[in-house]
Amino acid sequence: MTSNFVEELTWRGMLHDAMPGTEEHLLSGMQSAYVGIDPTADSLHIGHLVGVMMLRHFQLAGHKPYALIGGATGMIGDPSGKSTERNLLDEPTLRHNQEAIKNQLSRFLDFNSDKDNKAILVNNYDWMKDFSFLEFIRDVGKHITVNYMMAKDSVKKRLTAEAKEGMSFTEFTYQLVQGYDFLHLYRTHNCTLQMGGSDQWGNITTGTELIRRIGGGKGYALTCPLITKADGTKFGKSEGGNIWLDAERTSPYKFYQYWLNTSDEDAEKYIKIFTFLTREEIEGLVKEHHEAPHLRVLQKRLADEVTRMVHSQEELDNAIKASNILFGKSTSEDLKKLNEKTFLDIFEGVPQAEIAREEVENGLDMIGALAAKTNFLGSNGEARRELKQNSISVNKEKVKEDYSITASDLINDKFVLLQRGKKNYFVLVVS
Repeated sequence: MTSNFVEELTWRGMLHDAMPGTEEHLLSGMQSAYVGIDPTADSLHIGHLVGVMMLRHFQLAGHKPYALIGGATGMIGDPSGKSTERNLLDEPTLRHNQEAIKNQLSRFLDFNSDKDNKAILVNNYDWMKDFSFLEFIRDVGKHITVNYMMAKDSVKKRLTAEAKEGMSFTEFTYQLVQGYDFLHLYRTHNCTLQMGGSDQWGNITTGTELIRRIGGGKGYALTCPLITKADGTKFGKSEGGNIWLDAERTSPYKFYQYWLNTSDEDAEKYIKIFTFLTREEIEGLVKEHHEAPHLRVLQKRLADEVTRMVHSQEELDNAIKASNILFGKSTSEDLKKLNEKTFLDIFEGVPQAEIAREEVENGLDMIGALAAKTNFLGSNGEARRELKQNSISVNKEKVKEDYSITASDLINDKFVLLQRGKKNYFVLVVS
């Protein structure tokens, strides 16, 4: 039994455009659809998540999802929304990236069940690598006119006066290669629908055109809106770059913080797109949020749901504990449980000073730690005053002037966290 996929996307704000007849086609029984994923890195980032969520909803609605790794197209570069060409990949890098991406996708899609609608991963490099240029222009190119290709927005933008670099022939042919993918999947897997971001509409409809002209069949197109932030800044980016799904690239703590720091307006939009909460649950949360916005109910639930889904309950618990280190009550034991990456993420931008290991092993006195050897405080006298006023902490625990910092205070065998009052932090890095 299939449920109404288009209706589900619509109330979640995930439908931008759909070819006429798409909804009826999907309601007529189990269908197959695909989303293309760029394999230029060995991890997805949250910009990919909308497409992945669409595939997941598609599978939940009883249909069969295909994730297409764009190995061949990744070697070319899609001009849509780009102002320059991208770097091209070699095959070993491509295969490594494909495996890593499949592992991440398996947190969302069921690849392993014995159900008819289990997810399938394909790579267009597998059917494009032996396709000669002459065969391609004879069998595919002759069916699409240059006028048709030039009319696409993605091409027009790159050929305008503002575009400094123009557009290479390689990129110009991209829509034909992507269109051929749709034709190939239509022929080999009876895949009748391609989904993607709204900037992909031109490429997708080139595919439906090839299915009509060469395959003598009917293909459908469905796109989601490009995700934006209310303040106009780019979704999925932080000051440090992309927000990745890989914990090595973006720590679960930083990932959690990204969603937690969402504006009220964006949180109301994102909770529909990036979680599987029901309509009733979301409406309840929105109502609760409007009654007491300062409690940030929406942001907390959004951050919880997405972090758990991408990482795990354990990583979510750790991210919450790590967040409490800056903003809540925590102990030196909590600090010592942090790995180095999370510790540095939490205290990013906090001033640091290096201390020789032997000084700590011999016992570093508090005046040295606060002033003489670090310049955290302006003078030895200021250090003594602050210690007398009981406003100095080592690893979140208050200390007096007679305290010595030793190897047992080290976090990850490397750091000591000093603090004056509630908000002034300083990190000793032991080397």
